[in-house]
Amino acid sequence: MNRESPHPQMDRLKASALVLVWIGEIWNVFEAGVALWSGIGAGSVALIGFGLDSILELAAGGILIWRLQTKWEDDEDESGAEKKAQKFVGITFFVLAGYIFLQSIATLLGYFREPETSTVGLILIVASAIVMTILYFKKMAIAEKIGSRSLRSEAKETLVCDLQDLTVLVGLGANFLFGWWWADPVAALGLIPFLIKEGWEGYMGED
Repeated sequence: MNRESPHPQMDRLKASALVLVWIGEIWNVFEAGVALWSGIGAGSVALIGFGLDSILELAAGGILIWRLQTKWEDDEDESGAEKKAQKFVGITFFVLAGYIFLQSIATLLGYFREPETSTVGLILIVASAIVMTILYFKKMAIAEKIGSRSLRSEAKETLVCDLQDLTVLVGLGANFLFGWWWADPVAALGLIPFLIKEGWEGYMGED
């Protein structure tokens, strides 16, 4: 005989959060594939970095799926898992910040060939900005209701991906219109302080 959950509303919210995370995972698989394919073809470091960022998003989403699907025996176990998930998501922010820094500096110093324009890449960036914005607001709404810091951190990483969408869009657009290949790595460097701040808060368990 199945026992009813003592917190049915909380269970429904967690189930909704799980659906949102899965949607993000599926999108990121598609996004990573298209970005890497178009980035390599155009020699665009920005698009390649965007694709690698999507892979980091997959890792963060995977830990959230584990977190939300697991049935916990007591609140202490759930709290411990929450802290581990939040710390992992925080680490992904540091990894992403480090990659963007190295990629941007190497590009500005001329270690990579100047990227060509990519119509497929531009369309992908616009579509991704729309999808990630919707997912961010929906995840944040649920995170506030269930008090999940790890889901909130993962939602913020979704927002960072959205901000990077706009950065890459500006970079690719400037390259297409004016031939300013350096615009993308310069704009990407502006994301690093935000990434480090969110990574630190996630790793240290701060709200």
